[in-house]
Amino acid sequence: MALTADRLRDTLTHVLDRVEREGSFRYRLIGTAAALLHGVPIEPGDVDLLAASRADVDLFARALRDCHCLTAPVWMPDARQYYVAFEVDGVKVEASTVEWPTDSEFMESLGSGPWTHFTDIVVGDKLVPTVALELRLATEVRRGRAEHAEAIRRWMER
Repeated sequence: MALTADRLRDTLTHVLDRVEREGSFRYRLIGTAAALLHGVPIEPGDVDLLAASRADVDLFARALRDCHCLTAPVWMPDARQYYVAFEVDGVKVEASTVEWPTDSEFMESLGSGPWTHFTDIVVGDKLVPTVALELRLATEVRRGRAEHAEAIRRWMER
């Protein structure tokens, strides 16, 4: 089943309700789901949440402990990422840190960029901190995903 804007909002509401009951969770919505939430006509494969710390990833895992766990919290040394993934109502939802050092503020999931350049988007009764489209566009260009980059560019141009 496609991850439409409505389904994304429903999934975020469900997940964030659970997470908020566990405690304070510092995160940013990144990836193609962030572009979709901004309004870009794009179909994400999953929902990616960049967590501020490993403790945030662990809190996320506790909050979703009764959902289908795809990957238990794990340190991935080659990616320098602490990562967890769940299936929530048929949608893959991931939370991770990205622990590569950088002075750049122009990266979607590294350095100060996602923490400085974001927009709070209303989803139900929540404000979802969503990475700036400029950072998402840079990621798509860097990955060579021309179709996604062009969709974001066209949306930004309008």
